Amino acid sequence: MKVIKFGGSSLASATQLKKVYKIVVDDPKRKFVVVSAPGKRFAEDVKVTDLLIDCGAKHLLGETATELEQAVLTRYASIADELGLGHEVMERIERDFKELISSDKTNPDRYMDRIKASGEDNNAKLIAAFFRSQGTEAHYVNPQDAGLFVTDEPGSAQVLPESYENLYRLQDRDGIVVFPGFFGYTKDGEISTFSRSGSDITGAIVANGVKAEVYENFTDVDAVYAVNPAIVHKPKEIIELTYREMRELSYAGFSVFHDEALVPAFQAGIPVQIKNTNRPELPGTRVIHRREATNGPVVGIASDGGFCSIYITKYLMNREIGFGRRVLEILEGAGLTYEHMPSGIDDLTIILRENQMDCHTEDTLLDCLKNELSSDEVVIEHKIALVMVVGEAMKHNVGITARAAKALSDAKINIEMINQGSSEVSIMFGVKEESEKKAVRALYNEFFN
Repeated sequence: MKVIKFGGSSLASATQLKKVYKIVVDDPKRKFVVVSAPGKRFAEDVKVTDLLIDCGAKHLLGETATELEQAVLTRYASIADELGLGHEVMERIERDFKELISSDKTNPDRYMDRIKASGEDNNAKLIAAFFRSQGTEAHYVNPQDAGLFVTDEPGSAQVLPESYENLYRLQDRDGIVVFPGFFGYTKDGEISTFSRSGSDITGAIVANGVKAEVYENFTDVDAVYAVNPAIVHKPKEIIELTYREMRELSYAGFSVFHDEALVPAFQAGIPVQIKNTNRPELPGTRVIHRREATNGPVVGIASDGGFCSIYITKYLMNREIGFGRRVLEILEGAGLTYEHMPSGIDDLTIILRENQMDCHTEDTLLDCLKNELSSDEVVIEHKIALVMVVGEAMKHNVGITARAAKALSDAKINIEMINQGSSEVSIMFGVKEESEKKAVRALYNEFFN
């Protein structure tokens, strides 16, 4: 039994939906279909979710949003018309959408979650209707009816453990189950959405719940690539990688998956197969627990900008009991989370997302770190990019760090920071943002060319 999830680009038009239908019915094991909201049909198009966010924001400001509402409904109507569906499904979508728009606005976060979730919810209704029109038994299933319960954290919901047992009962349903991604319900009956790439999270949760043999994730790329194709022309495709490798690459900027999306599948030991809706015959990329190291020590290189570093130095820091704890308490007091904290005997560096800090926060932080810790020096460096070299086989190969450092040196790129995780799955280099792409190319050429 398989769970199959389709992204927004795979569901953006009637043409794409016909491809989706053929993919599903070509394999009788594909019983559970998790869907996103309609995505972009062309480069300048707008995703339905973005239209919904703008629409909800206007209503919260007390403004009218007639054009945005119509744009949302028109997207569904155009797909329904091209597929030759009757009026019944659009009447239901329109009724449900208008009811949401006029719902209680006293809690803005909950209101926005209801509006955003309607993109996936209404698309699931339309897709189930299309499958039935083709003579295939298919049923739209609402997450609340299926027992997908989550925490009351709008935009950052976490699945509650009991959901998995509830979802297992979906196996008893006849036909194909069409399930909307991106959201679940609190115990109070309120809609609460997952973080970005929430439909991927839903797919992994459903796969875990029904104990699927594989979780298939269909998108608009042939496979996961060893490096961003926008940086390196025609990079190598990755046929197989581990969950740990995928998480490291996703964290560092790979856009195929959000770095938390695979956790439910990982916990259940379910392999994930990433494939292209437009070319389903291609093998794609398989994500598994363990693999043979057949493609060299490095499986991929990823990068992401938008970081800053805080360098703190104090003579005899290593002798001072509780110094690290006090640093973290200052960060906590400022409401900041950190990403990495490599250290020496008299200094340490904290890497954090730059978008957390404004000028006031930065000034306050510098003052606290300098005066409360009696530091010798505190310096903040902005516009840092992190470049990650990833591969489980690196731990069994000598000289990987040396090769990477030499490649960056030969490309005349200064390394601001270097950090290797204790698992030895990744090596991270901090470079200036303007050198990010050059660094990625240099590393790719070293390990793949």
